[in-house]
Amino acid sequence: MRSVAARRVLVAVEKSAKDSRFWRSVEKILSRPRSRRVEVNLDKIARLTKPGDRVIVPGKVLGKGSIEHSVTVAALSFSSAALSKLRAAGCTVMRIDEFAKAEPKGSGVKIIV
Repeated sequence: MRSVAARRVLVAVEKSAKDSRFWRSVEKILSRPRSRRVEVNLDKIARLTKPGDRVIVPGKVLGKGSIEHSVTVAALSFSSAALSKLRAAGCTVMRIDEFAKAEPKGSGVKIIV
């Protein structure tokens, strides 16, 4: 059974998926069972992004590593360590459902898994 937050995010993504291949890809990853959910560390996000990039993690962002540049990160959830490190670096942090409303087409957004 999915959590209430995960179901809310999936509903928002399903609405956006009707019009965009990007959101269909995100929906497919989010529909996996909880045991196969994505977990990404900050060092991977820092390695794969440049300042100003917009990324989505269809799972949880963990706090291992550091990030020195500002990016926009949307995820299903964040660990407390990741959240504090991202905010300290000046990053914009949001939930996937909020991001789906802000970026209905998803163009120029990187999916990090």
